[in-house]
Amino acid sequence: MCGDVSEHREQAIGTTGEARRNRGCHVAIIMDGNGRWAQGRGCPRQVGHMAGAGAVRRTVEAAPGLGITTLTLYAFSADNWQRPRPEVDGLMELFESYLRSEYDRCVEHRVRLSVIGRRDRLSAGLRDAIEMAESRTRGGTRLHLRIAIDYSARDAVVAAATSLRRTVPLSREVFAAALARAVNAPPGTPDVDLLIRTGGERRLSDFLLWESAYAELVFTDRPWPDFNAEDLESAVREFAGRERRFGGLGPSPDDADVDRLVQHDAHCSITEGMTES
Repeated sequence: MCGDVSEHREQAIGTTGEARRNRGCHVAIIMDGNGRWAQGRGCPRQVGHMAGAGAVRRTVEAAPGLGITTLTLYAFSADNWQRPRPEVDGLMELFESYLRSEYDRCVEHRVRLSVIGRRDRLSAGLRDAIEMAESRTRGGTRLHLRIAIDYSARDAVVAAATSLRRTVPLSREVFAAALARAVNAPPGTPDVDLLIRTGGERRLSDFLLWESAYAELVFTDRPWPDFNAEDLESAVREFAGRERRFGGLGPSPDDADVDRLVQHDAHCSITEGMTES
């Protein structure tokens, strides 16, 4: 389904090669609402985070069938360290458990798993789980699943700019490569096409700001633990119905449309002249 939108994109901005036409969609999701979902049921916030892991699995399983080839999930921001220590510790344990338990499933379904963000503040056990997951799933070609842990887009931009302070001339491509290195991301990941946020909020929260420059945004009130394949398909359908111009004007009007516009302008000019007199 996302492939249909890629064709419209090429018509709008011009064909730039086989790789772009066939790369599929990059969908990013801000997985919000776990804590409120749990509290609304009289449960600790950690219960919501655990339920959210089920939504991750549903989304990963549904993504390839919708033409999604890259899926980036926002699991833990750099600012989330400010949360209560028990909640942070519980999340870190959940991340490690998820990564270790999903090795075989990812390999079976040809999913490549990567983790983007800082690693120096993570535990040795979690860093080991990340390295193991990335190593074992490196050959996956059906879907590239990226999980953002201890991630900040603004910090990444600062780090990339610092690393390139003596680089002249500086291009977007060079900066994008430095940005990927700053967050331990594999090179060559395409920009975000569709960004979804669950849980009812309407903000980007320091997530993939450079990569989402021309992303279409879809916000849903559905909390992340309840998000399912149908919700993902609904967001992709909404995305497919949008016209993406990337700064251009879109398809040119046909001659008949131009004639109608000219006639309309002439009529307006005559009407204005009669009013003035």
